[in-house]
This record gives sequence, C-alpha cells and structure tokens, in this order.
Amino acid sequence: MCSTGSSLMPQKKNADSLELIRSKAGRVFGRCAGFMMTLKGLPSTYNKDLQEDKEAMFDCYDTVHAVLQVTTGVMSTLKINQSVMEAALSPDMLATDLAYYLVRKGMPFREAHGVSGKAVFMAESKNIPLNQLSVEDLSSISPLFGSDVSSVWDYTSSVEQYSTPGGTAKSSITAQVEHLRNWLKKQAQ
Repeated sequence: MCSTGSSLMPQKKNADSLELIRSKAGRVFGRCAGFMMTLKGLPSTYNKDLQEDKEAMFDCYDTVHAVLQVTTGVMSTLKINQSVMEAALSPDMLATDLAYYLVRKGMPFREAHGVSGKAVFMAESKNIPLNQLSVEDLSSISPLFGSDVSSVWDYTSSVEQYSTPGGTAKSSITAQVEHLRNWLKKQAQ
C-alpha cells in the first residue's frame, strides 16, 4: 500500500489508496446525479435522452470495480501492530484536542486553533513535548487554560470523544461494523 506524509501532521502516514477510494465516491455520486437528471425528463419525451446514459453507467461500473480490487488488496495485506502504533503516539498529535479544550471553554475555534499553535511553538522552543508545558506556560498564552488541561493528554479520551455516527469512538465503530454485518447478511439472502 502506498502512503505519504500528512500536510497537517508530518509524523503521520496517510493511507493514500484508501483516500483515493474515498474520493472516488464523489465521482460515482456525481455520475449518478447526472444520470438522474437525464432520466427526469423521460416521461414526456421520446427517450432519446438515454443515449447519454451509457458513458455514466460504464464509468460508474469501472470505477466501483477498480475500487473493490484496491480495497481487497488493502484489506488482504493490512497488518495492525498495536504495540508499534501505541509507541508512535506523541503529545503533538493532541494539539487539535488542545484547541477543542479551549472551544469548550468558550473560545471560537479559529482563535483556539491559533492558541494551540502558539502552545506547540512554545513546546518546540523549549524542546519539550507539548504535554510537558506547565499550566503557567499555557496560561501565559491564554487565561482559559486551567489545571484541568491535563485531561487533554489522554489518547483514549481523544478517540472516544467522537461518538457520533461515523466517529472514532469504540461505540461508533462497533455500531458501524454491526450495521455492515447486517447489510451483508441481507445481501446474502
């Protein structure tokens, strides 16, 4: 599987093949929307419009077929090494969580993002991990930082805070997997 560095988080590797698969959804949905626009006028015409459906349908078929091949390749070669993944965690990955902490305190996200960036810069200037900045250090950047800021430096909480459908929380992932399993069972019937 090919991957490149992230523009937002240089220490992160992006699974490009999966991102490209995701982007193909826009192409397929766009073609389908175009096809539906062609079909909308059929009841009142001679159906010559259907000359235009072939290109869209063949493109959708080819795209979905290619996506399924790549997905099969990714899934069949995917190896998850939990200990390596956990060892790769670093406090700078939680810089966005630091911004969300400030948002929960009432700061607009645009401003919180900038304040979080200042905290990252301060940590880099002091040559220490982001989570080693003292409350005093952080308070010098924004008075909204309090002793409860230490709760930000929990990787599990960072993942679990996104419990909406499609989120990263374990409950969301479990619900998504269960939904897909049920769908696959219905397809097999």
